[in-house]
Amino acid sequence: MHATRKPDRPQPGAGLRVLLIDDGAHRADLLRDALARQGCEVVGVLAQAALIHDCVLRLQPDVVIVDAESPTRDTLENLAALSAAMPRPVVVFAEDADEDPMRRALKAGVSAYVVAGLQPARLASVLQVAIARFEQDLALREELSRTQRQLASRKEVERAKGILMNELGLDEERAFQRLRKLAMDRGEPLATVAQRVIAAHELLRPD
Repeated sequence: MHATRKPDRPQPGAGLRVLLIDDGAHRADLLRDALARQGCEVVGVLAQAALIHDCVLRLQPDVVIVDAESPTRDTLENLAALSAAMPRPVVVFAEDADEDPMRRALKAGVSAYVVAGLQPARLASVLQVAIARFEQDLALREELSRTQRQLASRKEVERAKGILMNELGLDEERAFQRLRKLAMDRGEPLATVAQRVIAAHELLRPD
């Protein structure tokens, strides 16, 4: 799996690198011209969303724009995979005002979903909103991931303490002090030492 690259914080307008996906609306030329007038650089135009992962990896766009009558299931699945592996701000311009594709698009990680709103004069503001929402969502995801890692580490420390208490007859405080001393002596995080204790216990435990 390719490492996730957190994009720089682009500003709408000059220098913004954009990847276009023509998902059946056939307005790529109009969008390309409008983006050029905003000072953006269109780094690629795709007719198949299945190619989006490889193109994002190769072209490193700041923003992905999907132009669709109504985004297809295949397009949304590929956008969801992109959001998980290489998150980018994604804007969808659609003609279908039905709420179902809009909900599915937002669930897939789309930052802005604009219905019947392909107005060149509003393009810069749409991109600005999409980038701002993307950055907010990314920050929330990172905070959630950090919290989950912290909880997992605490569980491992608690489990390692329990092993030391059972195997060495230590009370909880002494078991913790033993773990902390091991961590300090080895120059490793407490959670790493806890993982080693657990792994050794699992290896030596009789079947």
